[in-house]
Amino acid sequence: MKRFLTAVFILSALLHGSVDSHASKTLITDHGAVGDGLTLNTLKIQAVIDQCAEDGGGTLVVPEGVFLTGSIYLKQGVHLLIEKGGVLKGTVNPDDYPQVFTRWEGEEKEWTAALVNAFGMTDVRISGEGIVDGSGDQWMDRYPRGSRELKTGRPRLIAIQDCKDVLVSGITLKNQACWGLFILYSEDVIAENLIIRAEHDIISSDGIDVDSSTRVRITNCDIDVNDDCIAIKSGKDEDGRRVNRPAEDILVEKCLFRYGHGGVSMGSEMSGGIRKVEIRDCTVEADNWAPIRFKSQPSRGGIVEDITYRNIVLRDTRKAFEFNMAWRMVPPVKPPSDPLPKVRNVNIINVSGTVDQVGDMHGLEDSPIENVVFENCTIHARIGFKLENVKGLDLSGLTIDVEEGDAIIQKNAE
Repeated sequence: MKRFLTAVFILSALLHGSVDSHASKTLITDHGAVGDGLTLNTLKIQAVIDQCAEDGGGTLVVPEGVFLTGSIYLKQGVHLLIEKGGVLKGTVNPDDYPQVFTRWEGEEKEWTAALVNAFGMTDVRISGEGIVDGSGDQWMDRYPRGSRELKTGRPRLIAIQDCKDVLVSGITLKNQACWGLFILYSEDVIAENLIIRAEHDIISSDGIDVDSSTRVRITNCDIDVNDDCIAIKSGKDEDGRRVNRPAEDILVEKCLFRYGHGGVSMGSEMSGGIRKVEIRDCTVEADNWAPIRFKSQPSRGGIVEDITYRNIVLRDTRKAFEFNMAWRMVPPVKPPSDPLPKVRNVNIINVSGTVDQVGDMHGLEDSPIENVVFENCTIHARIGFKLENVKGLDLSGLTIDVEEGDAIIQKNAE
């Protein structure tokens, strides 16, 4: 991990230096884009990107104004700078978002392109003090949950796919129609100083999803969404095992997690494996559902291992911990994989605060959760810690103060 962090800090310095010194800047307004929030600018913005790439690269600048657009595609050597007061705002027209080959919820398939797309690039920079607004609130108004009118998936906000040396810095991500920043099959990625906000009725509005990617650093991000604030993933069931690409060498630090279904979650798509992840020096605010969250299903296969949560402050969250190897078992339920999925070697260090429930740790009968160690943790809760199918659990470093019932509610634990 130390070697990884050193490389990441060097990468960060190089990227910041190149952003500041890059000479070629092109304003989209100089090429006909109109920031009135009404004019559709997709073709004009894409034309500027294409021309900039042909000319050898440069920085595409979104100045002050609200620029309505559908999917745009960055190209090699073209970076995106959104200035203060500048907004890239997604349309609510499915026809403005083509289908592309990607991964959606753990399976490779044709799926809806994101608002901003970077595929197959090296040295990607998306930065500034402006906003990328997915209009997710409007998508929900037009196509409410369960709507049969929407024939394609809602667009993610920013998709980084098959890229190396990536910096996403400073911008605000707002009201993603579904997942905010999506990082897939990529290496050496920094996401820093982001503000991510989604209305609490926008379904699947994850803040950041790291999917089968390696050497990823997420730092100083402030996230309030209606699903997991950050989710680490690696494919689902048969297709995830076929791709067999883990998410690994990931650091999340100095982040603030507000409302969300999880703080930093592992899974549920984890069939390619998740390993060597550290979450440290973070604060989780009231009403976050489960700051420390692991979720899987018997059909997944794969191994989640060598995970550390360190120095986490909990402020009146719903739970502290949720480990659920049979999460969301809704029909049609797939048969169990062989071997079954496994979660093991988890360290929870210096985690403290007040919660409603300590939480639960629910392994599978034939694949118990293994070797979870608590060190210097103190939790004040209304209800205690429910344990089932757990092996090698070390609770000696966990102090629990509960208002109702037993601190530990144990079943089938060793």
